[in-house]
Amino acid sequence: MKWPANITLCEVGPRDGLQNEAAHLSTEEKIKWIDSLTDSGFSFIEVSSFVSPKWIPALADAEEVLKGIRRQPGVVYSALVPNERGLERALRAKVDAVAVFMSASESHNKSNINKTIEETFPVLRPVIDGAKQENLPVRGYVSTVFGCPYEGEVDPNQVVKVATKLLEDGVDEISLGDTIGVSTPTKTARVLEAVLKEIPLEKIALHMHDTRGTALANIMVGLEYGIARYDSALGGLGGCPYAPGAAGNVATDDLVYLFKDSNVETGVNRDKMNASLELLEQLVKHTLPSHTSSYLRSRGWKE
Repeated sequence: MKWPANITLCEVGPRDGLQNEAAHLSTEEKIKWIDSLTDSGFSFIEVSSFVSPKWIPALADAEEVLKGIRRQPGVVYSALVPNERGLERALRAKVDAVAVFMSASESHNKSNINKTIEETFPVLRPVIDGAKQENLPVRGYVSTVFGCPYEGEVDPNQVVKVATKLLEDGVDEISLGDTIGVSTPTKTARVLEAVLKEIPLEKIALHMHDTRGTALANIMVGLEYGIARYDSALGGLGGCPYAPGAAGNVATDDLVYLFKDSNVETGVNRDKMNASLELLEQLVKHTLPSHTSSYLRSRGWKE
C-alpha cells in the first residue's frame, strides 16, 4: 500500500461533537478545550457553527468562542455557516475558513435544511461568494453520501452531481460524509471510483462516522485512493440531530494511533493530544467512546 506521506486531520469535535452533547459546555470550557487542541498540533480546527441558536443551542456562543480562543499562526479556525446572516456573524468573529453543507439525498436535505437540493444551491451561493470576497477558503460538506436514514442507498452519480455543482459555485474542497455510518470498504471504494473520475483528488476529504465500527476500515480505503484529508472528532464525539441512529465521528485519537507506525505524518503531538482527550472527558462528564480513550483511561491517561 502506498499511502500519502502527510495527512491533514480536520478536528471537528468542537462543532460536530459538542452540538450533540446533552450537557452544554460553557464558553470558557470550550475555549480551554480548543486551546488544548491548538497546543496538540492540529492544523485545522472547526470551532463552532453559525446556525441559528434556535436549532443548535449548544453552539449559541460561536462568536464568543472564536473571539476568545488563543490562535496559533498556521492553524485554520473554521466554522459552519448556513446562510448570509450566519456569514455576517462569522466574519465579525474573524473566522479563517467557512464550511457550507447540504445532503446528497433529497429526504435528508429536506429534513436538515427544509429545502430541496435544487433550492439549497441559491442559499449557499451568497455565502460562498461572501467568503471568497474576504479571501476565505470554503469547504462543502455533502452529507448522506454513503447512505440515507430515509432513502437507504444513495446513487454515487447523485453524489458527483451535488459535489460538482458546489465546486462550480466556488467551493474549494468537498468533504464526503457517511452521516449515519453505514459505509463499508466496498461502498467507500464504489463512491470514490465515481467521484474521482470527475473531481481532482486534492479537492476531496472524507468525513466518516463509526456507527457500525467500520470507519477506520473505510479510511484505509481512502488512503489507498490517495485521500489525504480526514474529518475526525477527539474521543469519537458526534452524531447528527437530523439522522436517527447516527453515532459519533471517527475518533481522532484512534486515527492518530493508526498512523503512528505507518510513516504517515499528522503533525499531532500524541502526549498533548492525550491530555486534551482527558480534559474533554472531564468536561463532557461521561465516558468517551473511542478505543484509545478507553485504553488510556485504564492506564491513568498514560501511554
